Amino acid sequence: MIIKVSDFTEFPGPRHKKFGEFSGEEFRDSILVPALMGNETVVVDLDGVMGYGSSFLEEAFAGLLREGVAKDKVLMVVENLISRDDPSLISEIDTYVKEEIERCCK
Repeated sequence: MIIKVSDFTEFPGPRHKKFGEFSGEEFRDSILVPALMGNETVVVDLDGVMGYGSSFLEEAFAGLLREGVAKDKVLMVVENLISRDDPSLISEIDTYVKEEIERCCK
């Protein structure tokens, strides 16, 4: 399954829903978590948006661990990220996920 963030929004918003539309929390809860419930490989395409705030990325991806998604599924998503427009996003997300694993999932 390929998830394009640009299908969710062209303008990713803040960390939490209470701070505005198209938040990392909303993307995680409405798109990523349901996709990860199946046994299919999930690929997230980060291209096609007007930029990301670090809070959106941290909440959407590292937040999966806080929401109880299995570590192996979260790591699978990180391994299957696509970003031709800004490849540094992948290492940024990887860092957020690894930091969260250190906090919660040793």
